Amino acid sequence: MADLTATGTRTTPDECAATGAPTTADDRTRAYWNTRHRQRDDLASGGHIGLDRPGNEIFYALRLGALLTLIGDLSSTQSPLFVLDAGCGKGHFSRALARCGHRVDAFDTSPAAVAHARAQGGGPRYAESSLTDWRSPWLYDVVLCVDVLFHVMDDAQWAAGLRNLASLVRVTGRLIVADQDGNERTPLGDYIVHRPTAAYRRELAPLGLRHTLFKPYGFRENPLGFHVFTRTR
Repeated sequence: MADLTATGTRTTPDECAATGAPTTADDRTRAYWNTRHRQRDDLASGGHIGLDRPGNEIFYALRLGALLTLIGDLSSTQSPLFVLDAGCGKGHFSRALARCGHRVDAFDTSPAAVAHARAQGGGPRYAESSLTDWRSPWLYDVVLCVDVLFHVMDDAQWAAGLRNLASLVRVTGRLIVADQDGNERTPLGDYIVHRPTAAYRRELAPLGLRHTLFKPYGFRENPLGFHVFTRTR
């Protein structure tokens, strides 16, 4: 995937500096996603841009089904699950989890995505934030991060965001993150870098989170899935 400005043209780092456009890899990634959320529909903006709408509907349905087997589809009205959707995009999963009875907080760095999500309503509380900046007065039963962390290109920023998400999980709660279940660090184009499962374990184990499951999406040849980490202390 090329480095994209709002006009969709390829931009070099020198040109970015001259025009005031973002110059770091992660700044360019944020700009790309905000533009994508503005320009594409509610599914393609956070789904797979190579799929038509029916294909993306299947892709979302399979991921949601996988999530519900991990989280549960109902919670007690007297004692609901508190869920954080980190990097929520336009709120597709946030709204679905709220419909299932969960109390959902959700955030994204894209103003366009958050504005769209708020306009849809449906129960979640939305805010603009990054993975490293989000703070909460309470801990969560489930912290969810779907197809976000492998778009953080800088390893230090990735680790900082992952650790911040881990800090928001209550004891016996779960952190669910999406990536491949691989052994190598694998960059793909300008906006994707898959980290090995061992890298996630290395960051999270000292924080008291144990890797308990990997559940593949099961969508065609897509190798991604959900890593589940459970807080044990």
